[in-house]
Amino acid sequence: MTVPVVIVAAIADNGVIGDDNRLIWRLKSDLRHFRSLTLGRPVVMGRKTFLSIGKPLPGRETIVLTRDAGFAADGVHVAHGVEEAMALGQRLAAAMQADSVVVAGGADVWSQTLPLADRLELTYVHASPPGDALFPDWPRVAYERSGWEDHPAGPEDEHPFSFATFRRRS
Repeated sequence: MTVPVVIVAAIADNGVIGDDNRLIWRLKSDLRHFRSLTLGRPVVMGRKTFLSIGKPLPGRETIVLTRDAGFAADGVHVAHGVEEAMALGQRLAAAMQADSVVVAGGADVWSQTLPLADRLELTYVHASPPGDALFPDWPRVAYERSGWEDHPAGPEDEHPFSFATFRRRS
């Protein structure tokens, strides 16, 4: 049995997700939300995203998707194509008894996995920062919004934001 594929992303109002391979806002609430969505699950991410984090995510099985045949890093699984990454994610999810395989970016990885995604867990950051990375366009008609929570900017968060859940229509 396969588990759902879940894309997790934080996106500014102008579509920006990062700049120079780094996060461009401070949102502790979103980092906690990300942790709750990924803990105990296999997490697929691109090589540049992994390198920006600098280490495997604790309590998760990290799968690094890369075209670089020579890439290796301690404590992570490496896949060289989306099919390989998803198959590995499903095997790891079964072994971990996880309820999903999470795709954590970046833009190219999300673009490649959107056709496979059963659910999108998006944080809309209510700001319009400059940046060189954008979340890929996605077929909104293929999904229905099943959740929305607005949050004000607080002491740990630079901007107001909203958590949104979209589920693929059957």
